[in-house]
Amino acid sequence: MDQTSSSLVSFAGTTESKEVTKVKAKKRKKISGADLAFRICNGLFMIIFVVVTLYPVLNTLAVSLNDGTDALRGGIYLIPRVFTMKNYETVLAKDNLVTGAFITVSRTILGTLLALVTNAILAFIVSRKNFIFAKQVSLFWVITMYVNGGLIPTFLLFKSLGLTNSFAVYIIPGMISAFNMLVIRTYMRGIPDSLEESAQLDGAGYTTIFLKIISPLCKPVYATVALFVAVGQWNSWFDAMLYNRMASQYTTLQYELMKLLSSVSNQSSSAEAMKNAGEGSVTPTSVRAAATIVTMLPIICIYPFLQKYFVTGLTLGGVKE
Repeated sequence: MDQTSSSLVSFAGTTESKEVTKVKAKKRKKISGADLAFRICNGLFMIIFVVVTLYPVLNTLAVSLNDGTDALRGGIYLIPRVFTMKNYETVLAKDNLVTGAFITVSRTILGTLLALVTNAILAFIVSRKNFIFAKQVSLFWVITMYVNGGLIPTFLLFKSLGLTNSFAVYIIPGMISAFNMLVIRTYMRGIPDSLEESAQLDGAGYTTIFLKIISPLCKPVYATVALFVAVGQWNSWFDAMLYNRMASQYTTLQYELMKLLSSVSNQSSSAEAMKNAGEGSVTPTSVRAAATIVTMLPIICIYPFLQKYFVTGLTLGGVKE
């Protein structure tokens, strides 16, 4: 009986492996010429797309590491021809750059956290089916996306509220965003109602439901919104120029780099090259490239860690039960 059982098992295993081989062979045969051509074209398209996407960044990096006078000759693509750190030294030697970097990092962290919390709470309230004013409130927020009071009334309002010449002007106005709130609300509506109902049967209140059930399931959309807000806060400079122009202690990194680019661009490239000849020269083009790299480097470092949540949050935001 033992030999018979073992032979039966080996025969079954052999039969199963043959069936798997046949299935794989059929799948291979099913690839037609049109499918193969599509795969090849798709692969070539993605390679070209990656090259087109990365080339401007790599070219800017090469120019930023190249001597300014030599960069005026052109012909720099991916590798610097005359390597120098003079461009970065010029950018980092800018007055108030350290203060601006500290303020920018602070506003990015605090602004992102507070904006995420407020928008998530509002989205949770509006996404509840028993909230009778959900449509009216959502319509009101949508209107604010298309209509605003204008620049001068907004400035006068902020001034009357004491937000000018203060750090709060970077945080408070951006805490509520109709677009971010609607994105989170749409995602929350895709979560099955049965989860909330079961939690209510166990005696959970809305605070417990929001913190322990809804929020853990909303990590992808939270990461998406956080990336939106963080990039906006990091790149913002117009509010610093408009509301804190006279308060140098609240300057931002982007505003300081903008002033540096303006001052360098106003200078003659040839005069600047002659002035710095023999010690590594800088030009508006090379300084602009270095400032661009300094500006986008932190976001480039953070984005890969949030990319999977970013894509998931955008693709699942419209899914409903």
